[in-house]
Amino acid sequence: MEKRNTYKILAERGFIYQCTDEAGLTQLFDQEEVTAYIGFDITADSLHVGHLLPLMALSWLDRTGHRPITLMGVGTSMIGDPSGRADSRKLLTKEDISRNLEGIRPQAARFISLFAGGRALMLDNSDWLMGLNYLEFLRDIGRHFSVNRMLAADCYRQRLEQGLTFMEFNYMVMQAYDFLVLSSRQGNKLQMGGQDQWGNIVAGVELIRRVTGDAAYGATIPLLLDPKTGAKFGKTSAGAVWLDKAKTPVYDFYQFWRNVDDQQVHSLLNLFTFLPLAETARLAALPDRLLNRAKEILAYEVTALCHSPEEAALAFSASSRAFGEADPAGEVETSSAVAGLAPAGPAADLPTVRLKASDLSGATLADLFVLAGLSASKGEARRLIRQGGAYLDETPAGPDEENRPVREAPWSVAGEVVLRAGKKRYKKVVVE
Repeated sequence: MEKRNTYKILAERGFIYQCTDEAGLTQLFDQEEVTAYIGFDITADSLHVGHLLPLMALSWLDRTGHRPITLMGVGTSMIGDPSGRADSRKLLTKEDISRNLEGIRPQAARFISLFAGGRALMLDNSDWLMGLNYLEFLRDIGRHFSVNRMLAADCYRQRLEQGLTFMEFNYMVMQAYDFLVLSSRQGNKLQMGGQDQWGNIVAGVELIRRVTGDAAYGATIPLLLDPKTGAKFGKTSAGAVWLDKAKTPVYDFYQFWRNVDDQQVHSLLNLFTFLPLAETARLAALPDRLLNRAKEILAYEVTALCHSPEEAALAFSASSRAFGEADPAGEVETSSAVAGLAPAGPAADLPTVRLKASDLSGATLADLFVLAGLSASKGEARRLIRQGGAYLDETPAGPDEENRPVREAPWSVAGEVVLRAGKKRYKKVVVE
């Protein structure tokens, strides 16, 4: 079988928004094993759904015989990327960044073959940024940058009215220098990044050309938006959807993907799974209720990648039991491992909150929904109950029962109870 060009694979699946030289990069992938990198700033102790697109791009490079580099931006995180922001980022200490790195490193490692003779690398840009001599850096690197051109870049131009610090102004130079270092030390010829990184990536391509005369390439990945709200994909009313299960439980992570908008099913299957394009197109074209089967497959595949197949199977089982099977007759064929899973399973599959009996002393029904994490405040819980959206073991709470003690009939909570808020949010409460 003829080996597919990796750039064409990425383009067909929707990973390419802009490219500095599409013809040249396509030819490069035909001719050699390409080393390419994507940088991640260490601004939190977990990655979130917004980071998955670049991670999937790196994984495709790895799976198709090329060498991906995941660059941990420990050095650049001390400055803060102004791209796509209206104000300055909070400055992080070295201790903050080190702690964040410990959370992020194993998450990123799930997507590339770092071990057992794998080609992939995970590097830290503080290895070369921290020891720079400022005067030498200005003379050797700074002289290649035009302030006029830098100010014309979107990442800076949009910030000038609100105020751009000199520290942030150096971010583009730092990122371009990363590319130069990786080019000289690792033979890296391609940098990829988010759509808002175009100016920084082009600066690196130009710096390499000016300093070494070598060819380098850049490509950006499109920004995904919610088709209804226009918000960044992965942002919910509760905040970001994290890869850390302590921040976003696996079941909630699965449900996020299970409930995506119908309009996005095709593109999300292309971007966030390794299923063949012919299969993703067929799944996305399923009619009516069977489209939910495509969403189940999407949710399972992403959850298995980010967590594990076993945890994805438990989330699928719990969701199927709570909401019913999308394809009970087995009409939809798929190469996904979800095809071999049965939805039946113990109630333990549901996300669980454990409470002490003393926690429920004097607690009302509204309090219980707050304690379970299904409502952010007592006021929100009361509105949920009044609007008929609160259930205990699938029994709806009456609109006037918000203040009924949970230790009294009919809501005598003892042992365990399954709570539901609205149509799709469940928690099992275990009283110990």
